[in-house]
This record gives sequence, C-alpha cells and structure tokens, in this order.
Amino acid sequence: MRGISVYLSEELTPASIDWIERMRESGFTSIFTSLHIPEDDSTLYTERLQQLGALAKRLEMELVADIAPSSLQALGKDWDDAHTLLEWGVTGLRVDYGVTPKQVADLSRHMMVALNASTLTEVELDQMLQHGLLRENVEAWHNFYPRPETGLDRLWFDERNAWLHAQGIKVQAFIPGDEQLRGPLHETLPTLEAHRHQSPLSCYIDLKATVDRILIGDPCVSEQTMRQFQAYEEGVIVLRATSEHRVKSLPTLHTNRMDPARDVLRSVESRAYGRPGDQLIQPQKTEGRPFGSITIDNDRYGRYAGELQVTKRDLPADERVNVIGRVIEMDRPLVQYIGPGGRFQIDWT
Repeated sequence: MRGISVYLSEELTPASIDWIERMRESGFTSIFTSLHIPEDDSTLYTERLQQLGALAKRLEMELVADIAPSSLQALGKDWDDAHTLLEWGVTGLRVDYGVTPKQVADLSRHMMVALNASTLTEVELDQMLQHGLLRENVEAWHNFYPRPETGLDRLWFDERNAWLHAQGIKVQAFIPGDEQLRGPLHETLPTLEAHRHQSPLSCYIDLKATVDRILIGDPCVSEQTMRQFQAYEEGVIVLRATSEHRVKSLPTLHTNRMDPARDVLRSVESRAYGRPGDQLIQPQKTEGRPFGSITIDNDRYGRYAGELQVTKRDLPADERVNVIGRVIEMDRPLVQYIGPGGRFQIDWT
C-alpha cells in the first residue's frame, strides 16, 4: 500500500486536487496529514480537514491524521468522540504522546490507530491489549526526519520491524519526494537516512517487501516520478538518462536477458535494432564505463555489435564498446531491481 502526504498549512487548490486525483490513478490509495494546529488557525484547519476528508471519500482513499490532544480540542473533539472524525473522511489517527493505553484501545474499536513504531514498548502494547485493543486495527508508523544525518539506521529499522510484525502489527515508513520539498529545510522527508535525496521509486521498491504502508513524506513528486510509478505498475522500470551520443534508432523499451549477466543489463531487443540503416556502428567514445553507463557494442565486437547494455558496476574502457549515455544519479539504485526478464525503459533527457 502506498500513499501521499497533504499538509493543511496550504489550501487545497484546483491544481493540488488535480495532483491528488492523478496520484490516485497511479495507484496511491492513502493520504497522510498532520493536525498539529496553530491556535489562531483552528477554524481554517477544520475547514481544510473537512475538505480533504470529502476528497478522500470521493476518491476512495484512506486519510490518516497525525494528532495531539490539543489538536482534538481545536477541532471541538476529545478522545471520547475522536472516532466521529470518520464522518469527515478521516479513517485513522496517528497518536503518540498524551494518550493513555485505554484511550488507544477504545479508539481502535472504531478506526485504525497508528502508534509510534520507534518508541512502542512491549509493556505498553500489553497494557493496550489488556484494555481490549483490536490488533487488526493497529499499525506502527515510523517518523520522517527532515534534518540530514538523523534518519534511521537500516539495520535497526529492519530489526524493529521484525519485532512489530511478530506482534501482528503492520508497519509504515516514509520515503522522500523529489519536487516540492517541505520546508523549512527542504532536505526531503525520509524515514531512512540512506533514502535521502534518492529516487522515490527506488526507495519504494527497497521497502515494499518488508513494509506494509509506504508514504511519500514530501508534498509532491515530479511528473517524471509519477510516470515512473505508473510504468512500474505495468511491470516496467523507467531509467532517466543523459546522453551526448545517443543512437536514435535504438528502442527505448528493453528486456533484460533471462540469463542475467553479473556486470551489466543486456537488452534483448537492441541487437535487432542497433544498426542504423545498413551501417555498422563505428567506434566512438570508447571510454570508462562507471556504474549506470549506457553502452552499445560497436562493429569491433563482431556479432555482438548493436547490443545495448547498462552497467551494474564500474567497468574499464573497451575499444569495442561505445558509451552513449548514463542513468542519472538519482535513478541508478533502480538498476539493481531489474532482474532476469525484467523490462526497463530509458527516458533520455
């Protein structure tokens, strides 16, 4: 399950509503928002939450709000009737400090409750269960970390998630956006430090096998990233690349061979289309091939001439291999996820 973040400090405009609708079409089924409400903006936030909730209902998206006791009061609610936010389209609440185990247990009988994945203890969980916590309505959510160097360590994260899953609790994490970044630092909002400034799609693929809900923490992703997610739904990984010597007759959609090479992706399709007209490919820019290089074998490679490859590791120069471009740095982690028979598309920039 994947989702987006919408912050109520900004109003919902026709453009932002259109973006949410398009993300829904791209397979994003949940929305996260924060309800840490400034005292002088309570009315404004109430209106915006109701508007966002109505939109989530219309699009059949989950809406989970990060909330504190003071925020509930600003909305005219308390913990006893917090579940009535369901009427506004809010399907779950992320709770942390200032909430008792009994209040969490009571709330879980009405709606999804997200607990702090990093700080939840076995003692606290046992207390909630003793008060009747419905485990099937509970998730554990990790934070995002705006300041560089403060994101979670991967080993600790994995160990923590293994413990949570052993308790029967689903886990959530944030991945960064890549266009409109949330201030004031604008350094992206990942859960894992290793994901900071990486491609949102590569972060998503990295987590999807072990994390149940993955949310983009920043307010927006680029059009290119949206297309990458759409293509991924169709089984294609899009690699954005730069080129100074692109061979225009080459196809852009490729299939990695079923017998995968250790060092490179090998395009099945390129050998059939790699020769422009009847002319063999002449040696050109036969230089070193750092990780992510896109190459084509020239006529010095005999029957291999025309084969397009993407390097999976740094390789030396070879007079038989032309370097025609390189995957952009942000997308290079995606190369490792293209396995035998994997389909990939090169988008030249």
